[in-house]
Amino acid sequence: MVVHYKCPNCGADMAFDSTSGMLHCDSCGTNQSIEDIQKQGDAQNQGAASSRGHTPWNEDEVNQYHCQNCGAVLMTDKDTVATSCSFCGAAVVLNDRLKGSLAPAKVIPFSIGRQQAQEAFKKWCRKGLLTPKELMSANRIKSITGIYVPFWLYDLNGWGEATAECTKVRVYSDADYTYTETSFFHVHRAVDLNYSQVPVDASQKMDDALMDKLEPYDYGNLKDFRMPYLAGFLAEKYDYDNRDLFPRVRTRVERYVSDYISSTISGYTTTNFISKNINIIEKKADYALFPVWMVRYDYGQKEYVFAMNGQTGKIVGKPPLSPGKIAAWFASISTASFVIIKIIAMLMEGGVL
Repeated sequence: MVVHYKCPNCGADMAFDSTSGMLHCDSCGTNQSIEDIQKQGDAQNQGAASSRGHTPWNEDEVNQYHCQNCGAVLMTDKDTVATSCSFCGAAVVLNDRLKGSLAPAKVIPFSIGRQQAQEAFKKWCRKGLLTPKELMSANRIKSITGIYVPFWLYDLNGWGEATAECTKVRVYSDADYTYTETSFFHVHRAVDLNYSQVPVDASQKMDDALMDKLEPYDYGNLKDFRMPYLAGFLAEKYDYDNRDLFPRVRTRVERYVSDYISSTISGYTTTNFISKNINIIEKKADYALFPVWMVRYDYGQKEYVFAMNGQTGKIVGKPPLSPGKIAAWFASISTASFVIIKIIAMLMEGGVL
């Protein structure tokens, strides 16, 4: 079922505005709070969409919906939950894909708008010391897309136990000898730790390493999910459920527990772990949507993909490098090294060193 959010003043389509945190109408400037829309309910929008009709979606096929504004057919894949009409540009939410087990529990709304994201990305490019000059000056952005990426937020318990053989080494001297004294210690540690809202992206299309680097998100702005937050952006449902992704989050938290155990053993000269046992238990997992700006950039007949945290503005990705700048950088290092070596040689010849 297709849902449009209409302006109560002029009837035009509204979309979520990252600056105000409200739905905004570009036609007349009206803002409407998410809370007001929630109180009013979506019955009228849903009813209007139902009157147009839609093709029930099949998990294994491309699906068809009908735009409530112009009647055009919206072609989407099985994972899309929010998009826009290619003909009239209206923001639409496919609410039948947001029910039951597909309904997110939480969402972090976009705090950075499209124009802000574009300017921040250009500024980030200009900071690259080894990137081509053309990258810093030319506007080669192919596309910039705001998308809500599905994540699972895990609450976990991490229990760990370890034993280690440690030493303390003391070196001292008298008039005749230098002595080395080594003391040996058997060390045992047991920890019981709780971790809250550890994120793991649940989209097959997104690069896991890229999504991990976008962290951290500020959970102070984590809100209960409401469909209007999606209006004007793309959004996808999860490809993997919390059981599918548990091995990945377990590996991550096992590392946290291991590092914590190691941090509690200090003051020794050497530490050699004899055994380390760690057990991770899932207490709860919430399905959430996080804001990401995906930027595609053309340079040198190649497309580069970057990601921006739609809440904090953090940008990750690998930009192209300039062979000329790299060569100049190595040359400057070589020249500096040669000068330093020459100075040292002169000082040694003069008996200073």
